[in-house]
Amino acid sequence: MLATSLKTVWARKLRLLLSTFAIVLGVAFVAGSLMFTDSLGKAFTGIMNGTVGDANVRLAQESGGHGSRLGARIIPPSALEKARAADGVKQVDGVVTSISATVLAKDGKVIGGQGAPAFGVNFHTAKAAEGAEGLHITEGRAPTKNGEIALDPKTAERGGYRIGDTVSILTTGETPRYSGKLVGFASYANGSMVGTTLAVVDTKTSQKLFLDGRDGYTSLWVEAEPGTSQDDVVKALKPTVPEGFEVVTGKQASDEAASGIQDALSFITTFLLVFAGVALLVGSFLIVNTFGILVAQRSKELALMRALGASRRQVFGGVVIEALVVGFIGSVLGIGVGVLLAKGISALLARLGAEIDIGGLTLEPRTIIVSLVIGLGVTTLAAWLPARRASRISPIAAMRDDQVEPEQTVSRRAWFGALLFVIGVALVVAQLVTDSSIWVFVTGMVLMLFGTIAATPVLARPVVRGIGALARRQGVVARLAEENSLRNPRRTAATTSALMIGLALVSMMTVFGASASGSIDALIAKSFRGDFVVSGQRSEPMSQSIAPSMKKVDGVREVSRQRYGDGTANDAPATFLAVDAASLDDVAPITVTQGSHALDDSKLLVSTDVAKAFSWKPGTQVRITVDGSRTRTVNVAGVFDKEDNDRQDDYVVTIPTFEAIGGGKKDNMLHVLVADGADRQKVQAGLEGVVKDIPTITVKDQEGYAAEQRAPIDSMLTLIYGLLGLAIVIAVLGIINTLALSVIERTREIGLLRAVGLSRRQLRSMVRLEAVTISLIGALIGVVLGTIFGVLFQRTQADSGVDVLVIPYGRLALFLVLAALVGVLAAWWPARRASKLNILSAIATE
Repeated sequence: MLATSLKTVWARKLRLLLSTFAIVLGVAFVAGSLMFTDSLGKAFTGIMNGTVGDANVRLAQESGGHGSRLGARIIPPSALEKARAADGVKQVDGVVTSISATVLAKDGKVIGGQGAPAFGVNFHTAKAAEGAEGLHITEGRAPTKNGEIALDPKTAERGGYRIGDTVSILTTGETPRYSGKLVGFASYANGSMVGTTLAVVDTKTSQKLFLDGRDGYTSLWVEAEPGTSQDDVVKALKPTVPEGFEVVTGKQASDEAASGIQDALSFITTFLLVFAGVALLVGSFLIVNTFGILVAQRSKELALMRALGASRRQVFGGVVIEALVVGFIGSVLGIGVGVLLAKGISALLARLGAEIDIGGLTLEPRTIIVSLVIGLGVTTLAAWLPARRASRISPIAAMRDDQVEPEQTVSRRAWFGALLFVIGVALVVAQLVTDSSIWVFVTGMVLMLFGTIAATPVLARPVVRGIGALARRQGVVARLAEENSLRNPRRTAATTSALMIGLALVSMMTVFGASASGSIDALIAKSFRGDFVVSGQRSEPMSQSIAPSMKKVDGVREVSRQRYGDGTANDAPATFLAVDAASLDDVAPITVTQGSHALDDSKLLVSTDVAKAFSWKPGTQVRITVDGSRTRTVNVAGVFDKEDNDRQDDYVVTIPTFEAIGGGKKDNMLHVLVADGADRQKVQAGLEGVVKDIPTITVKDQEGYAAEQRAPIDSMLTLIYGLLGLAIVIAVLGIINTLALSVIERTREIGLLRAVGLSRRQLRSMVRLEAVTISLIGALIGVVLGTIFGVLFQRTQADSGVDVLVIPYGRLALFLVLAALVGVLAAWWPARRASKLNILSAIATE
């Protein structure tokens, strides 16, 4: 039986080609996802190992180690000198770091777009942990004075720079734009920056750019004497560490960073593997159909084997062996294609503004094993039902010319599907009512999806009849196409289900994305105050010098500033919004439920959530701080409801108060009010002129601001469409495969039709109508089901801000039109093959 199975695979290699291709694509998605995240993890590990010393003095994590506070507190030079005198210390370098040193390319565009952080650092020479190479110059020399810059090689390449060129970087400090001569290329550890950018300057310049001229450092990088352990160095350094900072070993710092990176990579891996699972699920329908049709075509051959002594077990095993061969070939090829797919994922992310340089791809043994197991497993499971059906064919029944493929009772299958669907609906409703885990909702949706798949043979009938009625103008051709589509409900259902799954997910995300965008538009339309908003990319702050410059523009009545910062209120974590009290009512009016909305430097406003949690009321004294060292006690002036005021903030203070508690002097957003009678276009041009040299800062009106807020949603939808596109491709291949095998199966019938007068053109039209019918069945059910999913998903996120339901009927209708076109394209090769069959040879086919 083994030899027979291998010969059968070889004899029917073309018929199994598309099934193999489905496995190739599905496994490629799995392998590519794993290779991408493994390569990313390896690159990040290389960076982390090269960016920590044997010991590191840093801002205490419990008092504010977040990026938003980087530079809020600094290490004084005296602490650096004390650290250098500690036992076991070979070298200590003061480090000044920023994550907002954006590098501009030669053409003035931002390198890195909206993606990875833009690191700025002073050049330092201490070795990394365990004597590894830290920051080093790979070509040229290090910057030693004002007006000199070093870049990492990849950033220089992306920007079109060579040593000797003038490079510009943007900062959020008092010097918004800084230019200098490129004197060298610098890198950490293995040289890869994983899509981030690195700009290196001398220490004095870094303090000017990133600390607004303050003499100090954001961290200390310590290299231990040979033979001194990291723990011993940490013990020796502890007495020298200033308040608000901590000293940790290089291993601890590296492990903490690696843990955070691993969590992020785990999310990315899961995210990508979900789409890989969708592709494999869709591919399994293609495999089920392929082996089902092949078993039906080989019924006499299998019956003959049974008559010659082959047992049911041997027949079953023979079909499974064929599936294993197909699965193995597809899996091996899929691993190879996965290399291209990993690079494709990186390119897609770069196109969406998140350029990630993963360097060389990493192919771990785990990736090979997982890919083979999944490929072989999916193929075997998909072929199990056809193999079981083949083993149950009676030799006598199979020798007859009538239909020998046993059909499962359609009604039983429909009732089972209906039961799954009802259980799924119950779970979804339970989650919406009780606000339980989102996984209850996901489980409910999955059950609804599989329930629909099970009931598709019944659901497809009215759709086929409807399409047939619309196509009756083509006469007998339409009638034949209609009957052929209904001839084998299970086969039609399996083919349409593949397309249905893909379009259901696409439609769901389309509805949810439109609702999210609509919610943003509604919120901005309701809460937008002022005439223009000025803000930076990645929500980064901007220099406080910009606001006064904009206030001088002709036609500007007021420029109101807003700042954000994490800190504590009575030692509890708090996020503060700082505002200009004088213009608060003009740009962000707050209606209070208790007390007064009048705000001054001795007061703050708090949300009802905070007031309830801590039993605060107007007059309550609260001790607040941002940097942990500078505190102020203020009184609660009023309590406001966030929902009534369309706000996300819990604590509101004045800008002078914010600065007094260590919040820094950088603005996050500016609201500009235009004077009565002023020309808005001229005012906008004047405002844009202020920031013309700072492309990371933009001036927007209400429509532009809403578009900017919608952009991340559009990017996410584009990414999801791209990832789901592979499943759609496999579904289209399933239609082509089913039609092609169906043509082979109906060779004699086609010959007879041609003999009684059906023309080649009519035959092609018949096959084309079958393909369009199959495509539209999947599209209609998928779009309807996806719309239901999208509406339900929107309801689960209503409390998170997605409270406006938008159903984009035009886009959903476009999906149906595209599905019909897909059917026409999918039918081209099978229809052409059918029309070229020799009539006499076709009639003589057994």
